[in-house]
Amino acid sequence: MNLQRRSALKALSSATLLAAASLPALAQFRVEVSGIGLTQLPIALPAFKGEAQAPQKISAIVKADLERSGMFRSVDPAGLQADETTQLDATAWRQRGADSVATGSITTLADGRFDVRVRLWDVVRSQDLGGQSHVVSAGDLRLAAHRVADFIYEKITGEKGIFATRIAYVTKTGTRFNLWVADSDGENAQSALTSPEPIISPSWSPTGAQLAYVSFESRKPVIYSHDVSTGKRRLLANFKGSNSAPAWSPDGRQLVATLSRDGGSQIFAIDANGGEPRRLTQSSSIDTEPTYTSDGKSIYFVSDRGGAPQIYKMAPTGGTPQRVTFTGSYNISPALSHDGRWMAYISRVGGAFKLHLMDLTSGAISAITDTSADENPSFSPNSRLVLYATQQQGREALMTSTLDGKIKARLSGASGDIREPDWGPFQR
Repeated sequence: MNLQRRSALKALSSATLLAAASLPALAQFRVEVSGIGLTQLPIALPAFKGEAQAPQKISAIVKADLERSGMFRSVDPAGLQADETTQLDATAWRQRGADSVATGSITTLADGRFDVRVRLWDVVRSQDLGGQSHVVSAGDLRLAAHRVADFIYEKITGEKGIFATRIAYVTKTGTRFNLWVADSDGENAQSALTSPEPIISPSWSPTGAQLAYVSFESRKPVIYSHDVSTGKRRLLANFKGSNSAPAWSPDGRQLVATLSRDGGSQIFAIDANGGEPRRLTQSSSIDTEPTYTSDGKSIYFVSDRGGAPQIYKMAPTGGTPQRVTFTGSYNISPALSHDGRWMAYISRVGGAFKLHLMDLTSGAISAITDTSADENPSFSPNSRLVLYATQQQGREALMTSTLDGKIKARLSGASGDIREPDWGPFQR
């Protein structure tokens, strides 16, 4: 399958395989974590006091977040009860195999809001690591739980947690397509756009305020930007021919995209406020799927200029590209980690499309999945996880994987299939 045919499939026939979710209830996910990491930190999370009467089980959400990260292993609290005010018996918890314990409570306030409190303990050193309080409405209880998980993750690992970030993805129900914005675990999905025509390639702006995407509602690919807070959208690219594969620059001032306005599929830079695009590639080949490095010093993209799709990089102003992938005859969909260390991409291996990871310093490559229809990799903001679409048991699904491939979490739709994921940035 050549690159042009693959791009057409991504835009059209793959869009017909998108997930079904016409109602928010159908857009909910079931998180299934599988695999065992080499080093996982044992933590106990007793049920928060009062959560049985609350709309959300905070401790269960926090537990799922931490397990999905691949960094933590849950320890059974064995019925022990505690809240944020309890003075813990460190020895008793150590005997159960815990290194740390997070305790908390949920209290309903007079105005109907909820006070979520947590305290974290290092039971190896018998230290109080601090606590948090979040006063939220019922609709924000899941967000509060994700923030609790971020607090625990950062206190113990020293790195920023990504659980309160968001993802975007696309679904299809009958003849209707939906662009969704959801929590990082796929829950709490909110529809950003519904259309009778395909929607593809959502791309988060660096602040998380905007979401660029490609819509076929004009019977051809056109790029729009969606304001996540207001729901308003504006036209970014509707030039002659195809307008596809948008990606934001790190400063948010411009996007790169694939336009066929000059006859072939080439990469252009487009000012975020509009104006005449600037052509960055000059070839007779198909150049597509551009993406910036986090420092803005390079653009990676896919081209068949060597006879088959491979990944190249060039300066942000264009110029002579350098080939990046040499292993395998078909490599597409580059995604770059925010720390600049890794590139995730899809490689066709014996007819199967598999997620691969390249160490950009050493050039070492590893395949991190055992599935055969992987697509659209995207890194978490802390560069620790990769989100991607794949196919399992004949259905499309979203997955996250640790970089070593040892721990995966399936974000499985209640019904139908899901595609085109993109992981948003840290909230600013």
